[in-house]
Amino acid sequence: MKYQTQKIALAYFLVAMALFAVQVSLGLVLGWIYVDGNFLSEILPFNIGRMLHTNSLIVWLLLGFFGAAYYLLPEESEREIYSPMLAWIQLAIFVLGTAGVVVTYFFNLFEGNFLLGKQGREFLEQPLWVKGGIVVAALIFLFNVSMTVLSGRKTAITNILLLGLWGLALLFLFAFVNPSNLALDKMYWWYVVHLWVEGTWELIMASILAYLMLKLTGVDREVVEKWLYVIVAAALFSGILGTGHHYYWIGTPGYWQWIGSIFSSLEVVPFFAMMAFAFVMVWKGRRDHPNKAALLWSLGCATLAFFGAGVWGFLHTLHGVNFYTHGTQITAAHGHLAFFGAYVSLNLAIISYAMPHLKGRDPYNQVLNMASFWLMSGGMVFMTFTLTFAGTVQTHLQRVMGEAYMDVQDQLWIFFAMRFGSGVAVVLGAVLFIYAILVPRREIIEPGPAEKARIEADHMAAE
Repeated sequence: MKYQTQKIALAYFLVAMALFAVQVSLGLVLGWIYVDGNFLSEILPFNIGRMLHTNSLIVWLLLGFFGAAYYLLPEESEREIYSPMLAWIQLAIFVLGTAGVVVTYFFNLFEGNFLLGKQGREFLEQPLWVKGGIVVAALIFLFNVSMTVLSGRKTAITNILLLGLWGLALLFLFAFVNPSNLALDKMYWWYVVHLWVEGTWELIMASILAYLMLKLTGVDREVVEKWLYVIVAAALFSGILGTGHHYYWIGTPGYWQWIGSIFSSLEVVPFFAMMAFAFVMVWKGRRDHPNKAALLWSLGCATLAFFGAGVWGFLHTLHGVNFYTHGTQITAAHGHLAFFGAYVSLNLAIISYAMPHLKGRDPYNQVLNMASFWLMSGGMVFMTFTLTFAGTVQTHLQRVMGEAYMDVQDQLWIFFAMRFGSGVAVVLGAVLFIYAILVPRREIIEPGPAEKARIEADHMAAE
């Protein structure tokens, strides 16, 4: 390995995969609670399990982004990471904060305490001391990567990645703003949630995907960078005002219904551009790269992101449709495939590419890795369809016919049972992926001339 500080990424990837295992396992438990509502109700109430599921998702994806940055920046900037010590301190803060969150949520500690207790905002439930720790870790990270880039070579990939990472950190500051007015609270809340996953995270996704295409296909950097700038421009143009599709029914002025409908419809464009970009780069490169698993995950990421974030997002983004569908299982269908396609698959792609280099081995267990891709992707696609059908039935019975919420939920049990089955496939795929990445393939030792002669003699004797 040319740059020794790239090995920092190994620790980030390992912690990320551990949290990935926790996240999908909790998702499976929650999926069964939809089938059997009293399952673990005394030990792990649904609301606590859901907080742990969503929070572990966010944290492991962030750790994956940080690991990707520490891996690719030395190569792109042509210099070592500015301060390895700061990178280790940042990781320690994240691990400590994660442990604090798990203990606080699981045992319901410090209920109602302003500083130490959990807060009642979805995705942002972390206690105030954990949020403070996240800000400190983010500042350390931004200083470290910015100094690395500023003192080295600048490329489109490093510039876009830095822009996305700075935007991610600055927008998180709105997590500290918690007005008493509910409409205002939701506006600031969406500044974090929407402008992360449909704004700054898209920039991070585009830059990491561009890096992977550069390495896996061998296409000229100039071609990759032109695509990258077009994708990023489309993402920012549509994503910022696309926030309006969350403002339809929270007490904001009516003009947001039109702004949200128009600009969020355009959010399909950058995801389609990313899918086209990935396939065109592979077609142009015509390079037989040995790491087939990383290439599969990269193409899968671009494709599933287009369908999950783009197509399924568009299905219920127009305000006339959203009036009936918001908050139903259609939202859950979109959320699951969008997160898996755009960000989970991206992290698994960069891990698949980087780990052989970090461990000093050729790409290994690729068949198992690719099998995990098809298991997880197939499970997630089936889950998306079952939730979409469940949401369609729910919308008609509950929002159109006016049936009671719990009466409708009882009628959706068959979809929830199928969703649980698809969750089993996802968890098995995740276990297979982690095994394929961490456990080296058993080497096949080629027999020497004397051994070959003995084997041939044995065959002849047997005949």
